[in-house]
Amino acid sequence: MLECVINISEGRRLDAIEKIRGQIGHDVLDIHSDYHHHRSVFTLATTKAARQLTELSAAQFDLRQHIGVHPRIGIIDVVPFVPLENSTIEQAIQARNEFAEFAASELKIPSFVYGPERDLPEIRKRAFVDLSPDFGPNQAHPTAGAICVGARQVLVAYNIWLKNSTIEDGRRIAREIRSPKVRTLGLQLGNEIQVSMNLISPDEVGPDFVFDEVAKRADIARAELVGLVPARVLTQISKSRWADLDLSKEKTIEWCLATRNRAIQNLD
Repeated sequence: MLECVINISEGRRLDAIEKIRGQIGHDVLDIHSDYHHHRSVFTLATTKAARQLTELSAAQFDLRQHIGVHPRIGIIDVVPFVPLENSTIEQAIQARNEFAEFAASELKIPSFVYGPERDLPEIRKRAFVDLSPDFGPNQAHPTAGAICVGARQVLVAYNIWLKNSTIEDGRRIAREIRSPKVRTLGLQLGNEIQVSMNLISPDEVGPDFVFDEVAKRADIARAELVGLVPARVLTQISKSRWADLDLSKEKTIEWCLATRNRAIQNLD
């Protein structure tokens, strides 16, 4: 099975987000919405759901009206396909390319692909500057922008909120803990400072490690898991720390997949 973790540039119209959840149904494993990022992260169980979410979002939301702290190039901003057990990165690449072709042909939205060819930060820097879309028209869609479509292994999106800190503190801490295995941004969200992270190799550098690294440099207000975490990453962390790290078994990919499967079986 492939997981798809779509980042939509809409985190404020929660009524619209919930309506989309209802239209897609059990294939939505999790949704995380954030007002300041103005972003919602949908964790999906099927490629069919990924296309459905893309169509619904492109029809309802307008990038020209979007203001948020998170970098973005489109309404359907990031669409990574992720191999879970019994799936391969080659299958994820095939799903990526098929999705990008669908977005180009059916919705006229250009797509930039990432994976073995390049990483996501490179697209954010180069899209429509010196890098043309891999699929679709050479100019952004007037309301939907463009899409970053990827094939990657599982990562963990994780935020840590700081106490009594400035944006300079947040950016400094982000620089200091940034590495090939941890992508970071220091952000100001309202009156609060956040270190926003993607843990690229969560089996090696997990939420507990980055939490402790930030704690060496600032007082922490709270931690926040964005989306889901693999069960194997959770089991590497002492259960006594789960609550402080915003982790639980109910927030694992495996738990949510099992819940989805039981719900589908009950419909049969």
